[in-house]
Amino acid sequence: MNLRCLALLPMLVLVGCKPTAQELKIGVSAPMTGDISAIGQSTKNAIAIAQDEINAGGGIKIGDKLVKVKFIIEDDENKPESTATVFQKLINQDKVLAIIGSQTSKCSNAGAPIAEASGIPQISPWSTNPNVTKGRKFIFRACFIDPFQGRVVAQFATEKLKAKTAAVVYDVASDYNKGIAEVFRDEFTKMGGKIVGFETYNTKDTDFSAQFTKIKGGKPDVIFLPNYFNEVPLQIQQARKLGITAVMLGGDGWDNPELVKLGGAVMDGAYFSNHYSPDIDNPIAKTFISTYQTRYKIVPDAAAALTYDCAQLLFKAMASAGKADSKAIRDALAVTKGFQGVTGSVTYSGSGDPVKGAVVIKVENGKFVFDSAVNP
Repeated sequence: MNLRCLALLPMLVLVGCKPTAQELKIGVSAPMTGDISAIGQSTKNAIAIAQDEINAGGGIKIGDKLVKVKFIIEDDENKPESTATVFQKLINQDKVLAIIGSQTSKCSNAGAPIAEASGIPQISPWSTNPNVTKGRKFIFRACFIDPFQGRVVAQFATEKLKAKTAAVVYDVASDYNKGIAEVFRDEFTKMGGKIVGFETYNTKDTDFSAQFTKIKGGKPDVIFLPNYFNEVPLQIQQARKLGITAVMLGGDGWDNPELVKLGGAVMDGAYFSNHYSPDIDNPIAKTFISTYQTRYKIVPDAAAALTYDCAQLLFKAMASAGKADSKAIRDALAVTKGFQGVTGSVTYSGSGDPVKGAVVIKVENGKFVFDSAVNP
């Protein structure tokens, strides 16, 4: 063989052989900065644990080889327009096999059409708005949806608290807040309750006195605030200053340690629906919570627990698929039955919405305490 042929040999070898996967890349879209950056940090923490655990065992078996997993985390700033950019990068530049995220419904609603059109499975930890998965084959979530959550809170208010009247204050510009507010209103009314106030505000507002002044005249037994942990403490503080004594209720957007740091004693006696409780007797949850606390010196919130479950669901689907192929991973994910995670059992039955339950948490002496569980 002459020198010219030798020079061409490496090229011929590359053309003639199909390379094996060097690593399985999974994208993550999370609010690392912005108004709920604490949720981004929870996401990052959970992803780090999941990645370390799977790679410590050599990775995921693809064919006859173990292949390690690499997560690529991008900051969506909790903005839909930033989320769209993140999804485009992860899919077109990083060539990820799947995406975890985003956390909020408004951002997942921005990313989902991109993932769907690209044939990339997306699984959101914390997005509860029904539209995220509606009519889509590649979009999944690890959490319950707002119609179920809104009904849980309405049922808790009427049956446990014996509430006859309720008021609602919510961010009209957010898919999550608006969706769950409307569900609660409708369900509470169906259960025989009366809505005496249904007030709105816009993202980043800080003065809620007008809304609560209107509500005060209706003397509600409970006030539902389906808003995020960074806003709720100020809202409750302003309501209490006006002399409102109603029991305060919320959704899963309350679940972050910042809630009690910002609100202090004013949060005591409030309740919110959530995806899991650190107090629940679940061996998988106990192991994760222990690992998380040891590493980060804090109890994991629901966003962290759900993110970890998303990673484990993808690991299981990738192993079942047996190849680094997004369509095969999607197909394996879609037939998941009885997966046991930190936040409970997950089964997909004809859609990307899991069949799973919820819990109600009470804020007591600055801590989140398990109150009750509700199954679908």
